[in-house]
Amino acid sequence: MREAHFSGLAYGTVALVLIHVVGTLGYMVIGGPTTSWIDGFYMTFITVATIGYGETVDLSAHPMGRLFTVLIAVLGIGTMSFLFSSFVAVFLDSKLNLGLKRKRMEKQIAKLGGHYIVCGIGRVGSNVASELLKTKRQLVIIESSRAALDEWLEHQPQALYLHDDAASDDALRAAGLMSAAGVFAVTSDDSHNLMVALSVKLLNPKARVVARLHDISNAAKARRAGADEVISPDFSGGMRIVSAMVRPHVVTFMDEMLHTDEGLRMEEVTVPAHCPATPLVELAPKSRDYLLMAIREHGKWTFNPADEHLVKAGTVLVLMSSPSGRAHLEHRLNER
Repeated sequence: MREAHFSGLAYGTVALVLIHVVGTLGYMVIGGPTTSWIDGFYMTFITVATIGYGETVDLSAHPMGRLFTVLIAVLGIGTMSFLFSSFVAVFLDSKLNLGLKRKRMEKQIAKLGGHYIVCGIGRVGSNVASELLKTKRQLVIIESSRAALDEWLEHQPQALYLHDDAASDDALRAAGLMSAAGVFAVTSDDSHNLMVALSVKLLNPKARVVARLHDISNAAKARRAGADEVISPDFSGGMRIVSAMVRPHVVTFMDEMLHTDEGLRMEEVTVPAHCPATPLVELAPKSRDYLLMAIREHGKWTFNPADEHLVKAGTVLVLMSSPSGRAHLEHRLNER
């Protein structure tokens, strides 16, 4: 429908130009040798625009002069009306589509559960969102900058988003905070990320918050504000640079894992509360879809656990897996 309206605008514009060309040439013929192209164009323009300042071309010099003027007026006024209606249709269609899209997104967000909210879709936030998409996790974006949001939507037009302030309680509720698994406070402003963390915890203390900070000295403040984890890109970047020097093979392995088509990642799956104590080999048998690396229970790590190790509810399984492998294991645990 919208493409049809744009086509109407294009056809109408071409028709209007042709009417002015024909009108200019016609009045030059009607007015005789003394009539310039400017006089012919002006006569056509005031006829189509219904201005009526007066005839600059002597229409009585030709028997068809006034009939030609009537023809130009009918065609010109009709084309102008068509152009105006097409423009109004495009404008209303854009507004209607925007309203319908917003309503549709609100319904989609309302159905989400266990999703993630990314507050800020700049350089860091876009990488966070891309990683969530690669690992098949649902997310909602909150961004106050229209330019940053439009840039992201160019690559991900189906993304769920809110053009709002991420520290706003209303925006967080609209993004489904009450049913969200976690929030990424990754705007470029440390103080704003602190406000996001505080707002999230006041609304939903169960939601996990990971906050981005430039100044690592603000980490204690961020944790008091409610952030469960604090990440400094500058600090992490420095650690990554050192690792590239002193443990290059490990870094190469991690980089290749992150760039495989299978989307291999180090993942974690928590054993549901309803699961009874079960030997590891029964709970998470060996599979080509994942590789169990370690388990964490009672705050302690057990690496390469034995098959007969009893796993209880709340234990975290750490594994190398593709998104489908993680989903398969989660489904298996929930079905027990």
